[in-house]
Amino acid sequence: MTQDEALNILKTGANVFLTGEPGSGKTHTVNEYVKYLHSYNIDPAITASTGIAATHIGGMTIHSWSGIGIKNKLDKYDLDKIAGSEHISKRLRRTKILIIDEVSMLSAETLSMVDAVCREVKQNSEPFGGLQVVFVGDFFQLPPIVRVGRSEDRQGLLIESPVARFACDSTAWEKARPIVCYLTEQHRQDDDIFLSILSAIRSNDFDEEHMGHIEKRKIAHSSAPKGVPKLFSHNADVDRVNDDTLLKIENEERVFEMSSQGAPALVTALIKGCLSPERLALKVGASVMFTKNNMRDGFVNGTLGTVVGFSRTSGQPLVKTRNGMTIEVAPLEWVVEENGVVRARIVQVPLRLAWAITVHKSQGMSLDEAVMDLSQVFEFGQGYVALSRVRRLSGLHLLGWNARTFQVHPEILAKDESFRFLSDEASNGFEKISKEEILKMHNNFIAACDGEFVGVSKKENEIFGNSKLRKKSKISTYDETLALIKEGGDLKDISKKRGLTESTIISHVEKLHEEKKISSKDIEKMISGKTIKVIPEIKKEFKKNDDGKLTPVFEKFKGKYSFEDLRLVRMLS
Repeated sequence: MTQDEALNILKTGANVFLTGEPGSGKTHTVNEYVKYLHSYNIDPAITASTGIAATHIGGMTIHSWSGIGIKNKLDKYDLDKIAGSEHISKRLRRTKILIIDEVSMLSAETLSMVDAVCREVKQNSEPFGGLQVVFVGDFFQLPPIVRVGRSEDRQGLLIESPVARFACDSTAWEKARPIVCYLTEQHRQDDDIFLSILSAIRSNDFDEEHMGHIEKRKIAHSSAPKGVPKLFSHNADVDRVNDDTLLKIENEERVFEMSSQGAPALVTALIKGCLSPERLALKVGASVMFTKNNMRDGFVNGTLGTVVGFSRTSGQPLVKTRNGMTIEVAPLEWVVEENGVVRARIVQVPLRLAWAITVHKSQGMSLDEAVMDLSQVFEFGQGYVALSRVRRLSGLHLLGWNARTFQVHPEILAKDESFRFLSDEASNGFEKISKEEILKMHNNFIAACDGEFVGVSKKENEIFGNSKLRKKSKISTYDETLALIKEGGDLKDISKKRGLTESTIISHVEKLHEEKKISSKDIEKMISGKTIKVIPEIKKEFKKNDDGKLTPVFEKFKGKYSFEDLRLVRMLS
């Protein structure tokens, strides 16, 4: 599938899995889609599974965005706390489109938690609370890190721990039913031999001929070119290179020590999970990477920069990031919280040295050259990710490798064949839809997102053959729904005629009811038959809960009545 085909599908508002080989243009396609949405004053939530990936697309981690943080399980207390956070709930309620990059590194369990949070906060039973979800990534690349051997009490959890490891095997993914858009163009590698090597690894056809090309790229440590980024599979190798390079800088060294407080076992776990070291040594000229998200101060986990000085007043490091911003980096804290009580905390300057990086941290990067030691690769996809960071074979400098370097996950080999087939089906299916109908789908989705129709772009006119710019009032989408309501249509009928989800139609109903354009009788006509009979009982339950939340009422009736019906009854209360 081409990027233009994928963009056409994305613009319809369908849930999408955007995938393809490294360099196929996944990030570019996402950026083009975001640019398109911005042209209609629509702000999608741009997230990623890791901090470093989030920096590539100008977003934040899905963990931060959803409020789940480092949790690996959710109970009712956790969900209520997240939904009760004004900052998080406001963020999720105004979101219409959720983009998750590097989805291969997101576990099935984490994706299920995000789905639960979205449904709870938006009070919508549809997958991800009715959001358009765009999964972006390549499952041949690094898989998620899944904790094993946990023995915590699973009683009372809202999310069952899935047996599945990959996000694409989760129930949340299955219910979202994303259209697969498998990009087949290549925009990173311009070397046919190197492309054939990467394709052979991907299809499990790596042979002696390919190995012959790889062996020609082997170098001795002493021959490694200077100033070229070094990629390693283990943190220990990265630490050695960073420490040695820092030692060679003659400027004064400043040391920042980590402080801690709380239960020893929890403190130890925090230190182990923190990317900043207990003892952080810095000098002017040191290459560094931020290790924590702080959007307010202009950095996220993975932001790269250089130490340019130290504050005369506070003594804190001054870091100039790659985009030219200079930040005074103050210490931040990492905490373990249980039932609303902080059990342990550590405090450190959120930085680490960055002359060398792990393969995990390199995912999503595009390099002219790189020095790699892949002799200790231990994870499927790790070698493939490292090799595919480089644009051409001549930029590859290998210190060593092992057999796992050229292997990909056997489960993913089978899934890839399925993804390609589903993508071809989607492409063929959209070819049968007229250009006018596709444009109508695009406009319907913009209307559903409350976008501002300021006209159709020049490129869109070229694609669809429109000779005139069309202007459309932002309120017209509500008027269209209003007309169908007055005709006496039920929710499913109106949703089908408008080409919008039931959740979106109810949002229109809520606005029209607030503006007193529809009556209680109009709303009652939209409620399903089995729910109409118990409207008085449902209204009583809403009166008991002043906050108007749907979940307590939904649970009271043991899920017998849909969230959509409950939203309609709530307007009658």
